[in-house]
Amino acid sequence: MRSDSAKKGLERAPHRSLMKASGYTDWEIERPWIGVVNAYNAIIPGHVHLNRLAAAVKAGVYAAGGLPIEFPVIGVCDGIAMNHAGMKFSLPSRELIMDSIEVMAEGHALDALVMVTNCDKIIPGMAMAAARLNIPTVVLSGGPMMAGLLKGREVDLNTVFETVGKCIAGSATEEELAEVENAACPGCGSCAGMFTANTMNCMMEALGLALPGNGTIPAVMAARERLAKDAGRAVMTLLEKNIRPRDILTREAFGNAVAVDLALGGSTNTALHLPAIAHAAGLELPLDLFNSIGEKVPHLCSMSPAGPHHIQDLYRAGGVQAVMARLSEKGFIRGDCTTVTGRTVSENLSKASVLDDDVIRPLDAPYHAQGGLAFLKGSLAPLGAIVKQSAVADEMLRHKGPARVFDGEEAAFRAIRGKEIKPGDVVVIRYEGPRGGPGMREMLTPTSSLAGMGLDKSVALITDGRFSGASRGAAIGHVSPEAAAGGPIALVREGDLISIDIPGKKLELLVDEAELERRKADWKPWMQPVRSAFLNRYRAFVTSGVTGAVMKEGNE
Repeated sequence: MRSDSAKKGLERAPHRSLMKASGYTDWEIERPWIGVVNAYNAIIPGHVHLNRLAAAVKAGVYAAGGLPIEFPVIGVCDGIAMNHAGMKFSLPSRELIMDSIEVMAEGHALDALVMVTNCDKIIPGMAMAAARLNIPTVVLSGGPMMAGLLKGREVDLNTVFETVGKCIAGSATEEELAEVENAACPGCGSCAGMFTANTMNCMMEALGLALPGNGTIPAVMAARERLAKDAGRAVMTLLEKNIRPRDILTREAFGNAVAVDLALGGSTNTALHLPAIAHAAGLELPLDLFNSIGEKVPHLCSMSPAGPHHIQDLYRAGGVQAVMARLSEKGFIRGDCTTVTGRTVSENLSKASVLDDDVIRPLDAPYHAQGGLAFLKGSLAPLGAIVKQSAVADEMLRHKGPARVFDGEEAAFRAIRGKEIKPGDVVVIRYEGPRGGPGMREMLTPTSSLAGMGLDKSVALITDGRFSGASRGAAIGHVSPEAAAGGPIALVREGDLISIDIPGKKLELLVDEAELERRKADWKPWMQPVRSAFLNRYRAFVTSGVTGAVMKEGNE
């Protein structure tokens, strides 16, 4: 065992002495050392209950003969960080989480890990650490929040953001906004829709890094605590069988995850996080895969923000395993992939079935014939851009309109709030990319405000930054190269015509090449100024959004 290097032999007597100072006995120290990575903090609603789950994980590890050793990691709540400078720190925190886990696991010669996580950047940061370290690991999420209930209708966090837009438009009062605010988030868990956190928790299950049920068992259910105990026992089985993350994170496993993502209509942020996890595992995940798989795999689940269902509905319908079982009917899932259960995908799916055909549609009666995400390319995005096509109104799937150009989110939101954006406009928000922002901010406030104002069916938004998993409408993000790198988005001028063809996977700036060359000659490099030393270090090493915004390695 790895931990032998820190506990065996005469020369390790000081090490054992220090472990005894922490209260561990000789017979406990002899056990495998299992790191329990607890992302608890007192501000993220998806994390406020994680101490209870970490305790359950430790009970499972202990019962199975391991020594659970708990340590923390940081986490940013994207909802609370939204629409101010705090969002610049969210994506960069993913790399800090990965690095800090590596430091703890290597510094203390841990034998295996259980990652207790739940929200947007924390989940992929932990998965990236698992892939990089390649020691037996199980990922456990804290589970989704229940949807709120207000006057007989289900509401969630996105409802609050969209009601802000209604207030701006004058179609809702501040009193109505307060009612929604007080009802939308009824308790602990990751926000109730198929937003980024829940999408990534489902991806952990689809990849095989998490136990069945990980993506959908609600946070408040006792089944979540039982799952945590099972995760503690499962990691001991992985250690015994020497099953490691890179045995699980194969190209075929990533294909399974993309298929599930497209069937669910998941967050566009998976186009950042899945490639980043693949990179940590020594693989490449080209974003063209979303299109090639999406041409075959239909969109089966109509989840908030695009549809009426919440994660609790998906859980009752059979969860991620039921979605995978349905996709297996036509061979869209590779069943021979290994998972953290110690069994293959096919073995895990042997008892899975769909319990509600409206929540998980049959393959011959999908919500949309193609998967939920689309990867676009064209003269405005030579390296690509991403859109959640399942959340785009039919009339906006193809759109041509004049550019309304803003350097940064704040300027765009001022224009939206000032009712300066008109039907037909294409709002371009630039210098929000990984380097230019820096940190590639999510911009839920502009998209949800336009939706609340009734403009989501007539106005498009395009950015080199990101949109929240809770965004809906023609919101196209991750435009690459970004403006700060001199990409064509930096050359767009007010009134330029932009053509969007989501079915054709095209994003074009309708300006002739000679004019663009003249503009490029006049362009001066610029990035949003920040005072943070951390963010300035981040922008010096971060790569493009289409490569997962991973960091350059030291030898690059």
